[in-house]
Amino acid sequence: MLKKILAVSAMLFAAASWAAVDANKASDAELDSIKGIGPALSKRIVEERKQGEFKDWPDFMSRVKGVKEKAASRLSGEGLTVNGQTFSNAPTKATAKP
Repeated sequence: MLKKILAVSAMLFAAASWAAVDANKASDAELDSIKGIGPALSKRIVEERKQGEFKDWPDFMSRVKGVKEKAASRLSGEGLTVNGQTFSNAPTKATAKP
């Protein structure tokens, strides 16, 4: 019985460690837990968030210095979300052919 309780506890802990971290709600420590986000970047994210929540990934990338498409894609893959959304590389505007 004890082994089953320990196994379930371990599974819950593992699931919690893979939970997404939202840029609009996370603390400095939660942001630091994302691979690729250190103390300096987490501070920039929190400081920009004080000006208002991030609407989406393009808003996040335009306001947080050092985060462009490549970094956003990598951070999203590590579990960072903006308003619960993962980063998508899809272009925001369709290119029209003449």
